[in-house]
Amino acid sequence: MAISGGLLLVFVLASIFNAEMVGNLVNISFEFSATFFGAFWQVLMLLTFLIALAIAFSKYGRVKLGKLDKPEMSTFKWISIIMCTLLAGGGVFWAAAEPMYHFLSTPPMYDDVASGTQEAVVPALTQSFLDWGFLAWAILGTLSAIVMMYGHFHKGMPLKPRTLLYPIFGEKIMEKSVLGTLVDAFSIIAVAAGTIGPIGFLGLQAAYGLDSLFGIPNTFLTQLLIIFGLITIATISAVTGVHKGIQILSRFNVIFTFILIVLVLLLGPGAFIFDSFVGSFGVYINDFFVNSLYRGDAEWLSFWTIFFWGWFIGYGPMMAIFISRISRGRTIRQLVTAVAIIAPIVTNFWFSVVGGSGIFYELQTEGSVSGPLESGGMPAAMIAIVEQIPFGTALAAAFLLVTIVFVATTSDSMSYTISMAVTGGGNPPSGLRVFWAVIMGAVASVLLFIGQGSIDALQSFIVFTAVPVSLILLPMLWLAPRVAGKMARDQGIIHIEEKSKKNAA
Repeated sequence: MAISGGLLLVFVLASIFNAEMVGNLVNISFEFSATFFGAFWQVLMLLTFLIALAIAFSKYGRVKLGKLDKPEMSTFKWISIIMCTLLAGGGVFWAAAEPMYHFLSTPPMYDDVASGTQEAVVPALTQSFLDWGFLAWAILGTLSAIVMMYGHFHKGMPLKPRTLLYPIFGEKIMEKSVLGTLVDAFSIIAVAAGTIGPIGFLGLQAAYGLDSLFGIPNTFLTQLLIIFGLITIATISAVTGVHKGIQILSRFNVIFTFILIVLVLLLGPGAFIFDSFVGSFGVYINDFFVNSLYRGDAEWLSFWTIFFWGWFIGYGPMMAIFISRISRGRTIRQLVTAVAIIAPIVTNFWFSVVGGSGIFYELQTEGSVSGPLESGGMPAAMIAIVEQIPFGTALAAAFLLVTIVFVATTSDSMSYTISMAVTGGGNPPSGLRVFWAVIMGAVASVLLFIGQGSIDALQSFIVFTAVPVSLILLPMLWLAPRVAGKMARDQGIIHIEEKSKKNAA
């Protein structure tokens, strides 16, 4: 904790004393990461998804994880927690803005399509589906979660990132291990940075929304109060634990988001949304491998897909811990299906609802969404879209609320998970959960006080922190199949199947 917390403190202090120097260093590290690790990350993400599918739909898919016969919570509650924790990092505002960006400037893979036209709708959504689809979700909790659950529940190792390397190093990686300490520290830094960024970003976006909708001045004080409210919610949720606060908050947000989707479909361009989703998803599947491994325009790639890959990879080890904590009694097939198939499809449809609506209104009236997006950024895009739907002001306020709760669910889950990583147990002390929730909010507030450029610098810093984390996740490609096979033998699954085949013959 001292290493990870200390490095974050150094980053903040350096930003206070010389923000320009920090910005330059971060830009250099960002370019280094994108240039030398971009292709590696693309291959890592693709292989993680494919190997997870192969394990899930093989005989190993029946393996039960966590040494528990029945799951601890219902499937709906379980998927709700997963969805809210992983989508919340930026899914609401990115859902409004990213499809519009790609619509206004067609991705280079589809450079033969004219930007801003009806034909540009499918490429815009297809690229958004890639950035927030199967690969993004798979890296967050499939192979790494299988290895983590094996190490913790089946071998008694602590719930720490270093447990991911237990199948290689054995108990040497545990206590008083330099490598183990570094693995834990880098993982905590990456996920803390990845959570602090959205908290600060939310302060900017929510303050803009309150100013636009209700005339509340968009000042630093407003942003600070929003973050204070967010962290208060997250702290209460984290302290009450997985089965109370985190679960209740996640379930509320999923139900509320579903209601918003239905309202947008009924009051907005429902037919356009469905047509765009189906057509774009088909192209996404058809061009899946080509787009996943695209290396043509390096500058564009680093700004979009590689940035997202770095962000999601940084969450990988800690999400393995969190998903392990809530997934006892689930089979590998259930785990992979929920995380790598159901969640991405729901996310893609969400992007079609919000971003697709924006494209529809932009096609109807040029500049109605692109103008606010250019002048006010992502929060302006979401509000510009929703206000064109009947009862727009009420809907915009509802979207603002759901965004705040989404980020709160990420903050509570990550403060809880970092606390687990520090202690190695599934029920860390309440004081530690509060500490991490407060410290992430405090860092975000300080960076906001310094200026929006500091938040941008932190988001670029996220990509650099993903470099060591990606090396931690690389061995999961062969460790997950190995431990899945061992658990299948221990549970008699392989033996049972072989015996049934002989009897059938």
